Amino acid sequence: MYREVSKLILYRDVAKDSVLSELCGLFEAFDKRSKDENEIISGIYGVIKRILDVSTDYGFDKNLWHNYLTFEILNDENSFSLMCEGVGAHKDGSVNEFAKNDFRTFKRLFDYDFSKIENALGINCFSTITNYRAISKTQKLYNRDVSEAVRTTSEKIEKAKDENEIFDIVCDFYKKRGVGLFGMNKAFRIHGSAKALELVPINNADSVRFSDLVGYEEQKEQLRANTESFCRGNKANNVLLYGDSGTGKSTSVKALLNEYCDQGLRMIEIYKYQFRNLSNVIAKVKKRNHKFIIFIDDLSFEEDEVEYKFLKAVIEGGVESRPDNVLIYATSNRRHLIKETWSDRNDMEYNNEIHRSDTVEEKLSLAARFGITINYSVPKREDYFEIVSTLAKREGIKKDKKELLDEAARWEIRHGGISGRCARQFVDYLKSREKNI
Repeated sequence: MYREVSKLILYRDVAKDSVLSELCGLFEAFDKRSKDENEIISGIYGVIKRILDVSTDYGFDKNLWHNYLTFEILNDENSFSLMCEGVGAHKDGSVNEFAKNDFRTFKRLFDYDFSKIENALGINCFSTITNYRAISKTQKLYNRDVSEAVRTTSEKIEKAKDENEIFDIVCDFYKKRGVGLFGMNKAFRIHGSAKALELVPINNADSVRFSDLVGYEEQKEQLRANTESFCRGNKANNVLLYGDSGTGKSTSVKALLNEYCDQGLRMIEIYKYQFRNLSNVIAKVKKRNHKFIIFIDDLSFEEDEVEYKFLKAVIEGGVESRPDNVLIYATSNRRHLIKETWSDRNDMEYNNEIHRSDTVEEKLSLAARFGITINYSVPKREDYFEIVSTLAKREGIKKDKKELLDEAARWEIRHGGISGRCARQFVDYLKSREKNI
């Protein structure tokens, strides 16, 4: 194994990974008899534990060795994989020969016969992980996007007859999904600050679709049209969704990710206290082939908060222009994002036609920098009843319509008034009560 791994060129960093590197060292020690057998066995068990840990984190199954190797191939950001993500593989490119050399090595690693070392050491751990049965009930604990991508690609590579077929399989994945963090995941949040900034995948991203949001068809169409233009590489606007609480603003934005992630759309959620790092976030993604929506939920500023200035500079007005693959979508209960007070309006004096205070204009200019503003208002009572009826039907709740709507009316009085969220909560309540009967 260590002889094969030493032949890697483009994917050489994979060989430096602790799991593969340690395994190669143990196999070399076994061949050269440079370590005690018990020490080698202990080292192998340590490596197996690491493979099991990765497999548990990402929900791998069947052949964990193949899944692990595939995981490394799809994650490795090198000159070849990044080129494939950006422009696809060129058949006449010289770099292809180096890539195929590496895929020839990976083919041998996929087909590696562990029986020799197992028989010699009296162990069967490799046989176990290459015929593994994961516990199905753990499926909600891991990142489903990564799991599906790795397991599907791993099965394709298993069936490939040579490096040329592996080349096509891997290049196709890079072009369609991307490589590394952005190829394997669709939603992120940020951690740390400045140079230590990290984009952390969100494992349990909301799976909501536009069909789950009843009503607001005109608003959804506006959002779709802008996002589709963005995904196609055409001009698109930053978007502000404003309106009453519980009307589906956040749900609409999250639905976009599930509708368009297969077209290269990715989403980064950021909070108000992190606005100072917006420029660093954009710097991390501006050269990638994906389209990024920076999502700011429930955006608003109090009178004494100044973080809005960082957001203004990023949206429009800084020396460095915002890259074409980044948009900002924000939701807010306030149309102008910043709370206005009478003192703002009174803090104006005219002396010889000189305007001495620009407080209001400065604050209002932030909302004006969103090219599209979409209003989500509280539904009318008949719309609320329509939402309740539609959701109840979807959930299979069998209840007389008059009784259903009467109960829905009483529910909204006790639970904060008419909204789509209130309707959803009411139907969830009926569903839970139905199951407990």
